[in-house]
Amino acid sequence: MRWRGLLAGLALGAAMLAATGLALDRLFPPELSRYLDRSTEVVDADGRMLRAFTTTDGKWRLRTAVEDVDPLYLALLKAYEDRRFDEHFGVDPLAVARAAEQWVARGRIVSGASTLSMQAARLLEPTRFQRANRGLGTKLLQSARALQLEWRYSKREVLAIYLTLAPMGGNIEGVRAASFAYFGKEPRHLGAAEAALLVAIPQSPERRRPDRHAAAARAARDRVVARGFEHGVVDAAQRDFATSRAVAGRRLAMPLHAPHLSAWLAGQSPGAVVPTTLRFELQSSLARLARDERAGTADRAEIAIVVMDNRSGSVVVWQAGTDYFGRAAGQVDLVRAHRSPGSALKPMIYALAFDDRILHPESLVEDVPIRFHDWLPRNFDRGHQGAVTVRRALQQSLNVPAVLALEKVGPQRFLSTLRTAGASPRLPPGDAGASLGIALGSAGISPLEMAGLYAGLARGGSFAPPRIRRDRPESEPVRLIGPAAAWYVGDVLADAPLPEGFASLPVKLRERRIAYKTGTSAGYRDAWAAGYSANWTVVVWVGHPDGTSRPGALGRLAALPILFKAFDRLPAEDNIAPPPPPDVLRAASWRDLPVRLRTLGPSSDGDGLRIAYPPAEARIELASHEAVPLSARGGQGNLRWLVDGRPLAGTRWVPDGPGAARLAVVDAAGHSSAVTVHILTRP
Repeated sequence: MRWRGLLAGLALGAAMLAATGLALDRLFPPELSRYLDRSTEVVDADGRMLRAFTTTDGKWRLRTAVEDVDPLYLALLKAYEDRRFDEHFGVDPLAVARAAEQWVARGRIVSGASTLSMQAARLLEPTRFQRANRGLGTKLLQSARALQLEWRYSKREVLAIYLTLAPMGGNIEGVRAASFAYFGKEPRHLGAAEAALLVAIPQSPERRRPDRHAAAARAARDRVVARGFEHGVVDAAQRDFATSRAVAGRRLAMPLHAPHLSAWLAGQSPGAVVPTTLRFELQSSLARLARDERAGTADRAEIAIVVMDNRSGSVVVWQAGTDYFGRAAGQVDLVRAHRSPGSALKPMIYALAFDDRILHPESLVEDVPIRFHDWLPRNFDRGHQGAVTVRRALQQSLNVPAVLALEKVGPQRFLSTLRTAGASPRLPPGDAGASLGIALGSAGISPLEMAGLYAGLARGGSFAPPRIRRDRPESEPVRLIGPAAAWYVGDVLADAPLPEGFASLPVKLRERRIAYKTGTSAGYRDAWAAGYSANWTVVVWVGHPDGTSRPGALGRLAALPILFKAFDRLPAEDNIAPPPPPDVLRAASWRDLPVRLRTLGPSSDGDGLRIAYPPAEARIELASHEAVPLSARGGQGNLRWLVDGRPLAGTRWVPDGPGAARLAVVDAAGHSSAVTVHILTRP
């Protein structure tokens, strides 16, 4: 009975102790604010760092997990700091006994029996557990915190706290930040000398900073290597090689790739690891290309390059400028900056005209002086070519045919299509969107948006905003142009003759069948080249961020050579020549076309009834009381329009307000067509 009573008492005491511990744990949870206040990191599609940012307290503190570091480092760390880390529960009883014996024998603390768990607890609360306060009470509290961490978290999680917060000199904290600062690489692959140095620095981070005290750092490193040899972590050959290595007395800059994109995304997700769709090797390669090409310009014009993978709709290169810290406008993100596209949007105009079956690449169009109200557009060379095919008009970027095509398509419909595709064209002040000048570049657009539009053509007319973050869902593509119309555009642009002064393209580039178009804004402020192959879309912009004129800097001279060089650095194609869609109309000349397609003129084909404008899922921005013009093609007899089932008088609809609406048209024979559109309020 006495034994039973004793056991019951022990059980009761253990239960009370556990209850007390649980209550204290809940009343005084671990202070994790420093551990959670980590550097924002922006990484590429494979997790490689593009750029990191300091924390709110000015530290380079990169999240570091066990799997992020070389196993050799972990082995040396445990051999030097805490050999029984994997066995104890936060406090090492053997080390405590040794420290207590020394304390009794010498009357002072000689060794603190500190475990990695206790060090993690100290790093979480450095003010409370500062080194100057090494009294017994502090050690007991630190031990209690270490027990608490081991109670709450796994060994790997406790170790991650140390790996993230260990002081490494100056404003560097954690193993990953130190590895970048002193070795210029991730700590996944470290030599014995590198691993030992990272183990040694935290014991005295300011006195052992390699960039300031290389000799002291080397001596401390060699002691770690010697301890590792004693415990069998390194062999004699590794020891001798490691201790023969000098310590580089310098600190490296943190990675700075795609800095403009990284800054933008970091502002969206402070403290997080932001996964992007960029590809590190391609980003680095085209950044070098941009720097090299800029160095060759007399006026040091800036260069922006965007590359998209047409298969996924992802941006793989975001080169938004070459001199991020070196000039007043260096931090302007030229990939997102809206600039006049010149003629670079003409392929989209013709794509809509092809889709409406009012034009074919072999249709004839008059390139003659035509006045549109008070505007008389002219070609770049101030001349006209008379009757030309649409193919030739697009390849040679003739202005009057493009304006005629836009007049048929409708400027508002064209803008609506661009917006539905994910672009946000910027109109000049006072332009409500009805100006035909859009055909020649009056609506500003960004290189990123341009890339999304050309990628949509490459994908057969299916458009979606470019994907940049891997942690965000993909946008569902919207078909705005039929596959045949998109194929016509690609076929015309891929067969465009090279501009004067170009030698023939290398075989590798010719095999890609690059469909390209250039553009030059008024006043030579912006030079563009945009193109796509089966797999890739590339957009190049060249100019000054402040819009300074560059006389003579045409898109075909300033941007097109860079476009071809960019394509030359991209991986090979996996689908060079997709077959044309089944509804492509083959014609050797305009004489082989149906009469209605031979020349640009009014469309009165007898096809089935369908709504021409607005297109399905259009996003239309309107001012208060502004009307939407309605138009349909085909059908028989008089047409009647309905909005959300209610009859509409005439063909101009003034929406009641923002929101979705269902438009339908019915002809005299009872045939109907319907679309859903979205009305937005113009700011």
